[in-house]
Amino acid sequence: MKRQIITTEDGSKTIHIPEWNEQYHSKHGAIQEANYVYLEKGLVGFLTSEKHKESIQDVSILEIGFGTGLNAFLTLLYAEKHQLPTKYVGVEAYPITEEELQSLNYSEGTLDAASAWFNKMHSQPWETFETVSDVFQLKKQKKSFLEIDAISEFDVIYFDAFGPRVQPELWTEAIFKAMFAALKPNGVLVTYCVQGHARRAMISAGFKVEKLDGPPGKRHMLRAYKL
Repeated sequence: MKRQIITTEDGSKTIHIPEWNEQYHSKHGAIQEANYVYLEKGLVGFLTSEKHKESIQDVSILEIGFGTGLNAFLTLLYAEKHQLPTKYVGVEAYPITEEELQSLNYSEGTLDAASAWFNKMHSQPWETFETVSDVFQLKKQKKSFLEIDAISEFDVIYFDAFGPRVQPELWTEAIFKAMFAALKPNGVLVTYCVQGHARRAMISAGFKVEKLDGPPGKRHMLRAYKL
């Protein structure tokens, strides 16, 4: 399937799939969307909630759709800034190519160390935890989301799969039951998607779901809790 590099409205790049008319990140701003949906409303929302703000010493994150590595990279920068020990698992069935990687610009304007971290994330082997920085460990897994069988392992899930318009099979009750099982009690799942059947699938899987204001260019997003 053909993939093209495009520049989004905040100047950051993402990958566009012409056949689906679908992007890996919002065309309104890849970095802007990732920071808002996954960092601000996901990770930071989890860390600052009443249940956790006095007790969290480290955090474990599962990303559904590792893709370009943008969400992982922004999480690494947050972890470094706040010295937050982080274990991060990114699941991706179709990894990007070296050529596509070289066309991305996520580490431009960051410290030299940050650029090295970004490159290290993409060059490390799959299927094993590797130390990317002093506080950030990453495991990349090349497999279908349907193969995830973790039990009470993660605090936060970034659900960043392609949308239900093009891959409805990724937004089913079965998928969200696996996500529910993978979360620790009081864990959080966040996603850009607000389609009704996806929300109903989350609720059927056991989640308490809330609709939040969305990032620029999108009216709403969803945050779901395992209570």
